[in-house]
Amino acid sequence: MLDVCVRRRQGNFTVDATFRSEAACVTALFGRSGAGKTSIINMVAGLVRPDEGHIIVGGRCLFDSKSTIDLPPEKRRVGYVFQEGRLFPHLSVRSNLTYGMRLTPKPERYVEFDQVVNLLGIDHLVDRRPAKLSGGEKQRVAIGRALLTSPSVLLMDEPLASLDFARKAEVLPFIARLAGEFSLPILYVSHSLEEILNLADVMVVLDSGRAVASGTIEELMSRRDLQSLTGYTDCGAVISTVVESHHEAAGLSYLRFQGGVLKVPRLDVSIGSRVRVRIEARNVAIALVSPEQISVQNILPGTVEEITNGNGSLVDVRLDIGCPLLARITPMALSTLDLKPGMRVFAIIKSVAVSHGIL
Repeated sequence: MLDVCVRRRQGNFTVDATFRSEAACVTALFGRSGAGKTSIINMVAGLVRPDEGHIIVGGRCLFDSKSTIDLPPEKRRVGYVFQEGRLFPHLSVRSNLTYGMRLTPKPERYVEFDQVVNLLGIDHLVDRRPAKLSGGEKQRVAIGRALLTSPSVLLMDEPLASLDFARKAEVLPFIARLAGEFSLPILYVSHSLEEILNLADVMVVLDSGRAVASGTIEELMSRRDLQSLTGYTDCGAVISTVVESHHEAAGLSYLRFQGGVLKVPRLDVSIGSRVRVRIEARNVAIALVSPEQISVQNILPGTVEEITNGNGSLVDVRLDIGCPLLARITPMALSTLDLKPGMRVFAIIKSVAVSHGIL
């Protein structure tokens, strides 16, 4: 459990953030540069002191202004991964990995060396020096070093920011497995929504130092009022799914979600994997009856929940298909279909219009 309520004035800038997440999950701090993301995790780490508030990790109080509790950084059992690996150049990978581990009392260690190197795929690197590693390899070693301190929380400050697309794709799957593998809460800072869609369970949206919203990715990414802060030019919905089956002949994967099954182009992931999909409102059509003899693969029954003005001359229709879904249509289409809240309709979604991230 992660319970953070902090306020700190820094010159003319004030950080004021309150959020909470349960158990071992990834909580993402999202916002533009200068929104206060790094200031918040530095407060959790004990590197910066809040003016007021509290920080509780796993039921253990790290800071409380009312009770005058303020544990020093070395007593907080925090693992920190920075934008750059910050490895010791004169030490081997093995020595870098075990540097912090040696400082952790044996009774407090719950992470094993072999467990970490196998999970991160760095067992073949342990005898190398950092100069012989790629950017992605350095970051995996940095993550391993933080894990081997057996932390109560793992802080990650834009750990992929310095990597190119290929290196990000290399490291992302390893980060995605950390929280579940080690039952470890992770506080992840990023201004990349693509990373967050792949990794996070909970998102905290920051604007000018203030936490303006927090909740699940699915909840927040469906909110039109946050569109200007998330940066998506097209509103849409995010849906959590599980890979149910693959159909090789059709070139499709079937993803089970609360409202039924989504068909998407074949994914190279195993059955049972969790996949989060994003469907933009402009890629959703609405029909009053289920169409026949149509190439579109996804025809899902639903109910009209809300109709609001969209961008420009368009109209946004919020549907319930077992979870929220948004459709952006013209006023002409709205009038022709005579849509009203409570009406039963069919949502039509092209399989190729569904973007996804592997959790």
